[in-house]
Amino acid sequence: MSTVNNVTQNPAANAMSLARAQNNDLLGDTQDRFLTLLVTQLQNQDPLNPMDNSQVTSQIAQLSTVNGINDLNNTLLAVAGQIDVSQSMQAAELIGKDVLVPGSKISLGSNPDDPTIKTATAFGIDVISPAAKITVTISDKSGKAVRQIELDPLSEGVYTVDWDGLDDSGNALPDGVYAARVDAFDGDGQSIYAEALTSGRVSSVAYSSKGLQLDLGLAGNYSLLDIRKIM
Repeated sequence: MSTVNNVTQNPAANAMSLARAQNNDLLGDTQDRFLTLLVTQLQNQDPLNPMDNSQVTSQIAQLSTVNGINDLNNTLLAVAGQIDVSQSMQAAELIGKDVLVPGSKISLGSNPDDPTIKTATAFGIDVISPAAKITVTISDKSGKAVRQIELDPLSEGVYTVDWDGLDDSGNALPDGVYAARVDAFDGDGQSIYAEALTSGRVSSVAYSSKGLQLDLGLAGNYSLLDIRKIM
């Protein structure tokens, strides 16, 4: 995969141009065949039983319908190409910025000058409806819960959560990779959907078989549509 540096080198746009050319070639071939067939029918018709005008009109109308469908397809391809180019430009502007995307990973590291000071990568939650109670549980790589963070009631939206790298007893945890889980409940105590979000810095934008992809380094590759928040 190659990094997108110029939207004019967009493979998707090139593919749509090729598809448009193929459609035009197919339509031209269809028109030639239709006219050849129509002329042949007129030349070989029975003089005592000539073709009905309505038959000729019907066949021409069918060709016009094919033309209309092809024009519509070309219009849709042009619109899709414009959307793709716009998304490419938007994605290129994200390079170097931190974003929140679906995921549970949190990386914890120490300050080189003071190992007791811990720094965790940013993470967040996506709440789809008002929540009266939200608990964020952080677990180590073995799956053991090491910290629970109770949040104030929140309305629907995307929120960033801070973690100081300490466990429930206030002890500094070892450096490494941790995971976050979110449990949310409404005012009646019913569980509601809330999603954990991980962060990453956009290092490049690339195209693959899955379409436009953002490279977030250790966080992995994500679609532009996966972004929940730009920080």
